[in-house]
Amino acid sequence: MMQTLWWKSVNRNFLLLGITILSVNSINAQTNFETYKKEYPDYNELIVNNSTSYSISLVDKKLKVLQDNQYESIILSENGIQNNKETFTYSDFVKLLSYDAYTIVQDKGRDRKIKVTQAMEKQSQNGSVFHDDIKIKQLVFPNLESGAKKLYKYSTEFTDPNLLHKFIFSDVLPTKNATIEIKTDKSINIGFVIFNDPNHAIEFNKIDKKDSYIYQWTLKDSKPIKFEQSSPGYLYRVPHIVFYIKDFTIDNKKTELLGDIQRMYDYNSGFVKDLNLVEDEALKNQTLSIIENKKTDEEKLKAIFYWVKDNVKYIAFENGYEGFIPRQASLVYERKFGDCKDMASIITSMAKYANIPNVYLAWIGSRNLPYSFSQIATSAAIDHMIAVYKKGTEYIFLDATDQETQYGIPTAFIQEKEALLYNGDKFQIVKVPVTNAEKNAIKDSVLLTIKNDKIIGTGHLEIEGYNRTNTLNQIGDSSNKTKFEKIKSLVLKGNNKFNLYDFCEDNIRERDKPYDVHYDFDIDNYIIKVDKELYINLMFDKYYEKSTIEKDRESSFDFDYLSKFYSFVECIIPQNCQVKYIPKNVDLENELLKVKIEYQQKNNSIVMQSTIELKKIILEVTDFPLWNETIKKLKSNYSETIILKEK
Repeated sequence: MMQTLWWKSVNRNFLLLGITILSVNSINAQTNFETYKKEYPDYNELIVNNSTSYSISLVDKKLKVLQDNQYESIILSENGIQNNKETFTYSDFVKLLSYDAYTIVQDKGRDRKIKVTQAMEKQSQNGSVFHDDIKIKQLVFPNLESGAKKLYKYSTEFTDPNLLHKFIFSDVLPTKNATIEIKTDKSINIGFVIFNDPNHAIEFNKIDKKDSYIYQWTLKDSKPIKFEQSSPGYLYRVPHIVFYIKDFTIDNKKTELLGDIQRMYDYNSGFVKDLNLVEDEALKNQTLSIIENKKTDEEKLKAIFYWVKDNVKYIAFENGYEGFIPRQASLVYERKFGDCKDMASIITSMAKYANIPNVYLAWIGSRNLPYSFSQIATSAAIDHMIAVYKKGTEYIFLDATDQETQYGIPTAFIQEKEALLYNGDKFQIVKVPVTNAEKNAIKDSVLLTIKNDKIIGTGHLEIEGYNRTNTLNQIGDSSNKTKFEKIKSLVLKGNNKFNLYDFCEDNIRERDKPYDVHYDFDIDNYIIKVDKELYINLMFDKYYEKSTIEKDRESSFDFDYLSKFYSFVECIIPQNCQVKYIPKNVDLENELLKVKIEYQQKNNSIVMQSTIELKKIILEVTDFPLWNETIKKLKSNYSETIILKEK
């Protein structure tokens, strides 16, 4: 009996203790929710914790890399309920071992877990990258409400220790805690570089254990990354760390992996050393046919380059090490499609058949990546592959993935990036230059007459370089009415009374020539007439007029490439009119823009000529005041009009 009473007493005490713990947890959960709502009143959701831990060890004399990831967020408002999906990625190199996900809601003062049962696997849609066999796991969280939490965790294993990458501390949502931890055997050395942490807000801690080191980096209370149009890429702004294994030691023998350019080059060279060693008769004959009657190496290479653009369709279909290994040129020729590596492979192979020396495979990072090889000598700095031709001291960058780009001009997204050239045991790094604005010129010449207070005009538009590429890509293979509307938008002048009634195009397939449009038009209600005076604005093309940068913008502004705009407008003076006013000339130049606008009366015409040149691809935040001041002056001159007076 005493024993029974004792057990009852113990059970009661445990019950009371349990009730107390549950009450405390419930109070804490509610307190945290209310605190977060006050702390983040402008946000619908908060990332409470985003953490990743790595275990890097030696097992059976081989590197073993395991990764554990945990994510927790809390819904702060009713609007936050709509964000019921989260995703994580994995691939053949980063194999998914396990995952778990659930929603936590408050139910009568207790946390209740509701397991995620709706999960879908999708293939990554990023077709522009160098290696992409990435799979996406999409989780749909049920029963979301204000105060509910989304939690998921997953474990992966890296099959290739050379491919460790990066950890990003910030998100589009505010983040209370972001932590990366790397635990290594003491026989393993790692390297790392931190980006975009100017105030050293990321805390670093290294713990020395008996048989291991633990490296920890933590960022508390990080602000959300603001999405802004024309930003150079989130990796240029977001605080993140790129890390890699430098070396490891087994039985007193050190094996070096990464850490300098030579090691990275040696690793990547392993993927191309056996490329195109066997001659393919069909491809060789095709090459000889293409270069027939071509006299110089450059003429031959240009013909090969354009043939690849026209006959090998760009398709990114990369899986596993196929994301790193270019396919044999013979296979690419047979299939007539391939990714960036495959196009580089067939170009270099055909150059060899044509006996053109110094045409190399090259690894390169696009402008989406902010790294140089001297900063990061790992695959994190590479997402593209091209061919490079060394012509004396000049380098020609051959990227066939953009069908329209002309020979001699690199694709826009690799300007200012470093190319790592493959040449057996040797490597060379060359920097892709910025294409001169003159090569991306837009030239528009217009002749105007005035009839019954209506503008009648004929024009000739020439578009070169990247502007040509973008224009033709936008027009695409459209026809009939759709084509007409696109051309109309391209040559639009004045106001919504602009009427395009005829046009013709030239050099659509001639990459080395400007894309030409000859067009005829009229504009009604454009001339402002007051008594006997006619006011006419000859600045039809107001470039950068709407490009004033917002005062609260946080990221740099990326134009993608330099441009130069020429406008020539000749207005024939009606016989019954005389010139009363011509605007003053404008000559404006700084490190961002160069502007020249000239007005001149020639016999029975008034001629306006303007040249506007962009001088800097990326405007930094410190450039914004000067840019806005320049645009303000430019807009003021855009509003100037000529004044004709009836006799």
